[in-house]
This record gives sequence, C-alpha cells and structure tokens, in this order.
Amino acid sequence: MKKTDKPPPARQVVVRSVWSGNLESEFLLIRSLIHLFPIISMDTEFPGVVVRPSKDDPNFRQRDPAAHYSSLKANVDMLNLIQIGITLSDYEGNLPDLGTDQAYIWEFNFRDFDVARDTYASDSVELLRRQGIDFERNREQGIDSYQFAQLMMSSGLVLNNDVTWVTFHSAYDFGYIVKCLTGRLLPEKLSEFLRLVRVFFGDKVYDVKHMMRFCASLYGGLDRVCKSLCVERMTGKSHQAGSDSLLTLHAWRKIREVHFGDNNVHEKYANVLYGLEVFI
Repeated sequence: MKKTDKPPPARQVVVRSVWSGNLESEFLLIRSLIHLFPIISMDTEFPGVVVRPSKDDPNFRQRDPAAHYSSLKANVDMLNLIQIGITLSDYEGNLPDLGTDQAYIWEFNFRDFDVARDTYASDSVELLRRQGIDFERNREQGIDSYQFAQLMMSSGLVLNNDVTWVTFHSAYDFGYIVKCLTGRLLPEKLSEFLRLVRVFFGDKVYDVKHMMRFCASLYGGLDRVCKSLCVERMTGKSHQAGSDSLLTLHAWRKIREVHFGDNNVHEKYANVLYGLEVFI
C-alpha cells in the first residue's frame, strides 16, 4: 500500500468563516500575522462560466492568451464573487495556531451574488450548494465587496513585496479579486490586467497548474493532482474556498519537493498564470 503523505500541520485545521459581522476583526488578526506567515495560498468560488467562446474560434483553440483573457473578462465583468479562501503559512508549511492546539485558515463569504436574480451557470451553482454553500445566508450576512477591498488594501496581503502567493489555475481567481480591489470592470487589454496583478500581488506568484506543465505525469484538476501526489485534504470539502486554498498550498509544497528538489529551480516558473501564458 502506498504511503500517504500528510504535510504539516498535523494538528486539526479549523476554517474561520468570515461574514460582515466579523470582517474587521479577522482582517486585524491577519494583519498581525502576515509578517510571520508570508506565504498566502488562495482560492475563490464564483458562479461558473456563462460566456463561452465559439468552438470554431482558432485563437481560442490555439490557446491564445489574449483570446482566453477576452473570455475571462466577459465572465468576470458580468458575474459576482461568492467566496475567497485564504491560507497563511510560514516557509516550513506551518499555519497560524493563535496560541491554541489547532491551526487556522480563512473563508470569506460575499453577499454580492444573488442566486434569485443574477446570471450564473446552473451546474456550478448546484455543485456549490451540494458542497455546503448557503446562498441565502450569504445574501443576508455576507461581506460587501467594497468593504472587503478597503480592508484588504491595508492588510499586508497585497501591495507587499515580502509575500508569496500560491494558487491553482488562478486566472479567474485573480480576475475577481482585481475587479474587487479596483471597483471597476477588468481592463480591456491582457497586458494591463497582468500589470495590475503584479502591482497588487507582487513578483512571487505561483500557479500550480502552470508548474504542472513541467512535471511528468501530473495533469487534471486540484483533487486529481493531489491524489497523484498522495496529498490529503486536511479539512472541509472540494469547492469550498478555504479547504481548497489549504489543499493548494500542500500541492505546491509537494511539487516543489518531488519535482524541483530543495533548490530554487521552481522560481523560474513564477508569475505565469495558466491560460494566460505571458509573464506578469
């Protein structure tokens, strides 16, 4: 039987659910921790993809980054964010314990998406509902994205050259967060979008899906990759942003260990988002 790798921490992981009522206090906590835990792993949940390019579009079929960005922009401009998951880690993979015998990650729940009125992809929303997202509670108690953006700007998560961002297939994730932080529709040009990603998130951004292109035998989504790497989910379910952010961190650490060794070879694969293969 193949031994299963369980990356640190071994202690129980608790997801800190963030709503409108505790948003400010949780950002104060994050601000106090970021200098000790400068690796930020992130995932988002959103209402699927509703604008799809034509199958006959040669630019999209040939993986043209500008064509992919055009599709991304059309969807992000139209739709609203549902969740953001954040995991903070130090360089050894340890999570904040807040002086307890547990470890903690964060899940931010937004009120912007209205399942009764907004456009969405039905299969995506039904999947999120099955995985435990309560859209009615989000509307009643969720976070206003404008307030989130204000607090995030001063949190140390962004505009901070000392942090590292870890993601999986994250072009849409960054699209939604850039839209939130700027309070505007996404830029028309891919180059301007990537400039904003670099301004906000710095020059140490890793997309595990891009890194996989240089790892033999790794393919598929996050759960499949982690199964191949023998990395277990420590808490929650798939398509819950907090749980997926932690799983993404562990996948990144295991890929570095198995496929890139203990040196810094992996750094040359930073600052490229899968599907938008232009250096940030």
